[in-house]
Amino acid sequence: MNLQQLASDIRLWGHQLGFQQVGITDIDLSLAEEHLQQWLVKGLHGEMAYMAHHGLKRSRPGQLVVNTRRVISVRMDYFHEPTAGNDEGDNIRAMIACYARGRDYHKLIRRRLQRLATKMAQNSSSTHYRVFADSAPVLEKPLAQKAGLGWIGKHTNLVNRQAGSWFFLGEIYTDLPLPTDQPATNHCGTCQQCIDICPTRAIIAPYVLDARRCISYLTIELRDAIPEALRSGIGTRIFGCDDCQAVCPWNRFAQVSEEAAFLPRPELIGSTLVELFSWNETQFLHRTEGSPIRRIGHLRWLRNIAVALGNCSPTQQIHKALLDHRHPSTLVQEHVHWALRHQKEKKGSEPFFLL
Repeated sequence: MNLQQLASDIRLWGHQLGFQQVGITDIDLSLAEEHLQQWLVKGLHGEMAYMAHHGLKRSRPGQLVVNTRRVISVRMDYFHEPTAGNDEGDNIRAMIACYARGRDYHKLIRRRLQRLATKMAQNSSSTHYRVFADSAPVLEKPLAQKAGLGWIGKHTNLVNRQAGSWFFLGEIYTDLPLPTDQPATNHCGTCQQCIDICPTRAIIAPYVLDARRCISYLTIELRDAIPEALRSGIGTRIFGCDDCQAVCPWNRFAQVSEEAAFLPRPELIGSTLVELFSWNETQFLHRTEGSPIRRIGHLRWLRNIAVALGNCSPTQQIHKALLDHRHPSTLVQEHVHWALRHQKEKKGSEPFFLL
């Protein structure tokens, strides 16, 4: 078997399946493992206990999948043109992270990877492989960097010189001793726009993220009350945050995705915060079917929107929506009460606040 030719074929098949780049690396993640352990010891992962589970399997691919010798890393663009409903200046509409405005990427990428792995197995002696798309203890970004797909920027996202950072990653663990690609080199230079722009100061040092302050963590991973000191910084972001990516100079090279599945859903980007706040659980589950947003559940959806409403410029419509909301959850009501207080502090003693 000609492994060099097989590697070339794998890249070709990957492009045919819709991946913008395919790289191959070995499984030595010793440097990334050290960084991960330091991050965990400091507690910067917050409530994401899964980051510490599985022992060292996350940083040692051969322990997660026995006989793994190489990792095939792929990226798929998801960027689409900004929409009016997610403009920072549109105060009454929700800001939703770009990756979450369309269909959930997990199944789509896993299916494509499975087709790629099957093709690879049919044309080789491979008997052991497994595909991943943000679905297991895998250090995706360090693997992608070693495979030449980009470097880990100061905001801790992967950046590519030709494509920016608006892309998903996926992996195939294989027992084939394929030739490897050269790791990507760092091109952040002295730039620290991502650090300066973060609304909650979550990037506490270059290449170090305090997840406990990150808006993506606060609106998606955190299950309990959002710390009051961080609520104002969230603005009208109700699921994730793109600020550190949007300001990155390398994203001027980002390409608009051709995947129809990643196109924004009109009901998410075309509705006001008040309209989204009115969804009952049945409506939430129906309208977020197949969306990554569904994973946070209805209670956290309402929690996040309550904070966003509290951060809006005060209007009688917003005040009425908050005042009339009678959800039985103490989590939701605590954030509604905060939003009412926050609105009142911003507006002063206007008559409609004295109802």
